[in-house]
Amino acid sequence: MGGEDLAFLSAAELATLVRTRQVSPVELVRVYLERIDRLDGRLRAYIAVCRHEAVAAARRAEAAVIAGEPCGPLHGVPFAVKDQFDARGLPTTMGSRVLKDLVPDADATVVARLRAAGGVLLGKLNLTEFALGGTREFPFGQPRNPWNVEHDPGGSSSGSGIATATALCAFTLGEDTGGSVRSPAAWCGVVGLRPTWGRVSRAGVFPLSWSMDAAGPLGRSVGDCALVLSLIAGRDDRDPTTSRRPVPDYRSVLSGDVRGLRLGVVRELTQGAETHDEVRCAVEAAAARLGALGATVDEVSLPSIPLTGAAFMALADSEGAGLHARWLRERPGDYDAGTRRRLLSAGLLPATLVHQASRARALIRRQVLEALHRHDALLAPMAHTAAPLISAGRAPITSRADVGPRFFTRRCYGSPASLAGVPALSVPCGFTPGELPIGLQVIGRPFDEATILRVADAYERATDWHRRRPPD
Repeated sequence: MGGEDLAFLSAAELATLVRTRQVSPVELVRVYLERIDRLDGRLRAYIAVCRHEAVAAARRAEAAVIAGEPCGPLHGVPFAVKDQFDARGLPTTMGSRVLKDLVPDADATVVARLRAAGGVLLGKLNLTEFALGGTREFPFGQPRNPWNVEHDPGGSSSGSGIATATALCAFTLGEDTGGSVRSPAAWCGVVGLRPTWGRVSRAGVFPLSWSMDAAGPLGRSVGDCALVLSLIAGRDDRDPTTSRRPVPDYRSVLSGDVRGLRLGVVRELTQGAETHDEVRCAVEAAAARLGALGATVDEVSLPSIPLTGAAFMALADSEGAGLHARWLRERPGDYDAGTRRRLLSAGLLPATLVHQASRARALIRRQVLEALHRHDALLAPMAHTAAPLISAGRAPITSRADVGPRFFTRRCYGSPASLAGVPALSVPCGFTPGELPIGLQVIGRPFDEATILRVADAYERATDWHRRRPPD
């Protein structure tokens, strides 16, 4: 098997090859390092590559296999994390000059759990500054979509989507506040999962919005996301918001069978005027495919959808503004202009508006949960369009009428699950005529990640979108 084919295998397959001594962890690390050296100068997925540490960890993993020692479920498998997660001895920059000198002395809980499972950390991944979105000048290089480098890879977990899609590691971790795992997954053509709020520890994860941040995996298959979620989920005393609910074996439900499930296609997101025709057609075709596999598929309405983008920004941005208030006063020049403008604007929001957004959030959550009471999962596009041009995000705002489409429209697709605190994922469901990926969003009940993984896995088995590779 050539290096490229090896690099694109699933994390589960790689772990099996390592355990059975068919592949050396050192060989795996070197395959991914070669790809990083060859491709990342153009794509800018990584902020930091811990080359020597990864090779040393791979050698220890190889020695353990040779000695017949017990192997974890990710033994010798290389992974990378968004530079929002602490990793001992590596800077956690949050994609900003403000934190360029911050070097933690301990791993984030999720990173520690992946290392304990045998994973080998390759490095830290690029992101929009402070995971906020709207960065104009990236301090560590402009992340680019691997399918077309003039297009946006999605954010804020931009590097996580790029590195997963182009096999610059086996899988990645991202953080999703309003779609920051699911958006890059959709626009880069991979699977990305936002767990239920409180399902995964955020200890050692730099915050944006305390009430919505959620750490989750990105993988080239649903099975890999299920495997990684099983390893990182669960109670953590370092994070008192984590749930004490038992963590199931999410892979055990991946049977390919969706018979008996009732799925609701969200009318406002699928049929809305803002949704591009190519996206609508791909999502409708995906829903029809799931119906052909035995699920009952009908339409569901969430009338509050038009409120979600504005409500999300009022809440998430105001939480972020409070967190950054001192640095904005003391070091405004260290922020990107887009980030600084957005945070300063959020700091001016009146309390009455934030309270209105909180009430809107309660309404949105109620409508989402009522729909999920009648359906096992909801289906929708992950975004209203495939990846736009990078230049489009830098275009000046010329009128008040331009504000809504630029800031609120796309957030109406990712933020309903975030505002409701429920799990959601994006799985590839098609390509545009210009060969840009399209993502199907599957939204589930609180702490029922198993069902959305089951739905996505059944769809993935019945299609081959996930097997396509970006051009090198």
